[in-house]
Amino acid sequence: MRPGLSATHIVGASLIASHLASALSPCTEIDDSYDFVIVGGGQAGLVLGGRLSEDKNHTVLVLESGGNGDEYRKRIDTPAYSYFDSLWTTPLNWDFYTVAQPNADDREINWPRGKVLGGLHKCHILKNKQQKINRYIGSSAINGLYMTRPGEDEVNAWKEMLGDMDGADNWSWDSFYAALKKSETFTPPTDDVVDEAGIVWNASHHGTDGPIHTTYPDYTFPEVGDWLTSLQSMGIDTSANMYGGENLGADVSTSCINPSNWTRSYSRSGYLDPLPDRGNYDVLANAHVTRLVFDNATSSDKKTASAVEYTTDSGSTKMTVKVKKEVILAGGTIGSPAVLLYSGVGPKDVLSEAGVGLVSELPGVGQHLQDHLSATVKWSTNVDTAGSIFYDGDKDKNNPKFLTYIDSAVAYVDAKTIYGSEVDEYKSKFLASIDQYVPKTTYDDGVVAGYKAICNTTASKIFNSPTGQIEILFMNSDANGDIGITAALQHPLSHGRIYINSSNPMDFPVIDPNYFDNPADSEILLAGIKLARQVGETSPMSKSLTNETSPGSIVQSDDDWVAWLRKEASTEFHPSSSCAMLPEEQGGVVDANLRVYGLANVRVADASIIPISLSTHLMSSTYGVAEQASDIIRQYYNLPSEPEPAFSGSSSTASSSAATAKKSGTAKSNGSPAGNGGAALSLVWISLVLVSVHAVVGFGLYI
Repeated sequence: MRPGLSATHIVGASLIASHLASALSPCTEIDDSYDFVIVGGGQAGLVLGGRLSEDKNHTVLVLESGGNGDEYRKRIDTPAYSYFDSLWTTPLNWDFYTVAQPNADDREINWPRGKVLGGLHKCHILKNKQQKINRYIGSSAINGLYMTRPGEDEVNAWKEMLGDMDGADNWSWDSFYAALKKSETFTPPTDDVVDEAGIVWNASHHGTDGPIHTTYPDYTFPEVGDWLTSLQSMGIDTSANMYGGENLGADVSTSCINPSNWTRSYSRSGYLDPLPDRGNYDVLANAHVTRLVFDNATSSDKKTASAVEYTTDSGSTKMTVKVKKEVILAGGTIGSPAVLLYSGVGPKDVLSEAGVGLVSELPGVGQHLQDHLSATVKWSTNVDTAGSIFYDGDKDKNNPKFLTYIDSAVAYVDAKTIYGSEVDEYKSKFLASIDQYVPKTTYDDGVVAGYKAICNTTASKIFNSPTGQIEILFMNSDANGDIGITAALQHPLSHGRIYINSSNPMDFPVIDPNYFDNPADSEILLAGIKLARQVGETSPMSKSLTNETSPGSIVQSDDDWVAWLRKEASTEFHPSSSCAMLPEEQGGVVDANLRVYGLANVRVADASIIPISLSTHLMSSTYGVAEQASDIIRQYYNLPSEPEPAFSGSSSTASSSAATAKKSGTAKSNGSPAGNGGAALSLVWISLVLVSVHAVVGFGLYI
């Protein structure tokens, strides 16, 4: 374990971590056992590790398949590089593909997912340049930085599906909303951006002292303001309440950006880098978990995980670390079910065909997979775009403000806006379709029952509620300078699955989202893509668009649109629900306390547990799940009521110019962010000096 850092050092850690990466002292050993072993050091895993380690009387280990990512730190930290110097082309991307999708022109569709440690903290690191296969990592370090939130109606529908299950109240809107805000420190936009983009917000809906910083880019385009005006002309009003549970209307999304230095704020910079070392928390990078090891005892129906097996050399050598209390899976929608399956927990037929011995039969593992499917209409334009500035070498290309720009103008459109007076007819039609498109499974009593429960809840309680069924997004970062408007289906009635076809845990799991299996999905997305075209044809947005380049005017009829969607639609990168929180008799994998059915000490805590596809980008919700999971676990073990705080939003607050920006376009902010940015920055400079002194005199510094 490493010596602790003073509070002064911690203040400047997020700014200087990348510059001092070489000061990290690699280690090659971890302890034999830990109270909590967390599988996955991505978005959710580092939240769990940070929060659980706040209690000094427990030891915590995070096992992460990927490396630390320091060689790509500038590309991770620079918001605009998520487009222009994308990490998707690097080894930090798993580069998964689905199996051929029969209803999408038999395409194998790319599913990029992040493959990098969310952070590196006084940790043991096993370096192995020959390792080629890493897996099961969240994507907060490489994604598009959107921090949208789900709606109150859909979260409460999730809670209602749990019935009277113990712990169900943890997943009501009120509880989940508190967890979402707990993770966040919000800073309003700067005056210039407000004036140009017309951004509105309600500060009371945001957190003020969480590890993840959210704000708006410090650079924008007039077309973002045109976006909001055009949508208003179409009857889609601008909303300042999108973060308070009203997931309806047009908005400019907050992004996970720290305005004190305009860098990406993510699980590493928020939940790992600032931590003092209390001697009870380790992170092991390049450690790929191969399976959970269970006790052979037969005295209980529930199996107990006694150890976690992992490899640092692509499977040639296997090692184990013992578990004193619990294993927590945080590998995401692909990784968490895969670990269970390779451990012998899952559908009996899948395990038998893959050659994996059955430990605990749990039919729902990998089932109920849902994903947002999207497509984009594109136009050439007569204005500067983010893409043309960057790729044509405009003078703003290296402007620090420009490099904060993120495409974040969005709108969530409900079924009533889409279908008008016919909304109830469409609801009835979609409800009637559910029984025809049940998943391909031998578990009719469980998995199919769960599918019907999810879809009936989606169609009967969410479809005609004031909740987005289609997301519309403005995009101007295309490499050839085009402007795109994307439509994305938010509540698919087609469900797929994650499974394995091999007993080798180094093999990728099989991904089958089953896109467009239920024709209702293509019908709803058809309505959405027509809306996308309509936005582009509505003034003032239309004044900037000169010619539709894709699909072009040749596509007009519904049949033409659907054929085009089957060729072009792809993932919006929001898979969920493969370890669904549902009753076991409905193919559930975890209960409301996140415990895996049939296992005594294994939980799952990531986006895979959300049973209903939410109308939002999943990053904020995943932070909420992990925060809520941390509270559940700590309360279960009766940990101290007043643990030492691990995080403080004031340790890296926004600059004073951003923090004092109160103007909110057409609406006034109802509050202001906490913290004194100017004082924080002064302390940062002090800490930089102190760090330099320590480096000169040879004191160890571990970030």
